[in-house]
Amino acid sequence: MPRLALFRLPAKLGRRLRRRRMATLSLATTLLLLTLLLPPLACWTIYSPPHALISLLRTHYPDVLFELPAISPRKLIALSLDDAPSAHTPSIMAALHASNAKATFFVIGAQAPSRFDTLRSLVRAGHELANHAMHDEASRALPDALLAQQLADVADVIAAVYRAEKRVLPNNYFRPGSGFFSQRMRALVGKLGFRIVLGSVYPHDAQIPFPALNARHILAKVRPGAIVICHDRRDWTAPMLRILLPELRRRGYEIVTITDLVRAAEPMPGSS
Repeated sequence: MPRLALFRLPAKLGRRLRRRRMATLSLATTLLLLTLLLPPLACWTIYSPPHALISLLRTHYPDVLFELPAISPRKLIALSLDDAPSAHTPSIMAALHASNAKATFFVIGAQAPSRFDTLRSLVRAGHELANHAMHDEASRALPDALLAQQLADVADVIAAVYRAEKRVLPNNYFRPGSGFFSQRMRALVGKLGFRIVLGSVYPHDAQIPFPALNARHILAKVRPGAIVICHDRRDWTAPMLRILLPELRRRGYEIVTITDLVRAAEPMPGSS
């Protein structure tokens, strides 16, 4: 005698519940994967941003300098060093000299008075100075009046260096402390006649004290027109440059100041 399926669900309802369970399981799996993968992906994007992101930033913030177009057939890149001057600046200069490289040094005003002669040596050697505000702090957090005063004070120091060397100040660049800016800052800095300069290649060498790793990061990301951000005031910067610069030279790159890169990519009207 056949048994009655008193507690068996109708076939259509059973299939519907199975599909719902599968959808719920699929959603849970997706959320779990996102939870596991998103933080590492976010960290990697910060450490090694894709060039498409740099291009998007250039388009969205045309007044901020991230990189320049490639200037064929020359392979030009600009090297910049934040947090100058320091006790390590002479060894950095020696590494640059050994590879016939030039750089832009972003000056922290509070560090300048005791190392004025070091700044003069940089200018004398063909490097250039630019403004990194007065202290090693997040410029974005400063009130307008204080930021404007810091920019003016550091600009006075830099101008004094160039006067002492009987040279013409070639730029009015400003790199904000911590590398972040706001719409308010952009408006203020532009009104004061400065140009915000960030970059397109950054090995996070301010925090990562491994010269070979930082050099490999730059070599993996660099391309013609790039602006490379490195840091003075670290004892691992000169060793990193001694690895990096000869290899860049071997690959055919010219390492120049930001001003020289800008002049090559954005020639003034009437220039040849």
